[in-house]
Amino acid sequence: MNEFLRTFFFILFTALNLAIFGRILMSFVDQTGQMRVTQILYEITEPILGPLRRIIPQVGMFDFSPMIAIILLNFLQNLVLSSLGR
Repeated sequence: MNEFLRTFFFILFTALNLAIFGRILMSFVDQTGQMRVTQILYEITEPILGPLRRIIPQVGMFDFSPMIAIILLNFLQNLVLSSLGR
């Protein structure tokens, strides 16, 4: 059971990280947000990025909330996986 939980959380955190990276890449390809892929990535990542965006101010035209979210997700992943043991 422990190995199942470790695998589940590993896949969950990896999928969230990939969704954030995908959203970053799609912001260059689809600036209007009209493509369905962009909308799906927005729906997946906005619950994470939205609260961070309210806390972290933008610096010029740069939004650092995805970078902070990835750092926090990696920290949380290490914390959860280490608490589940080996």
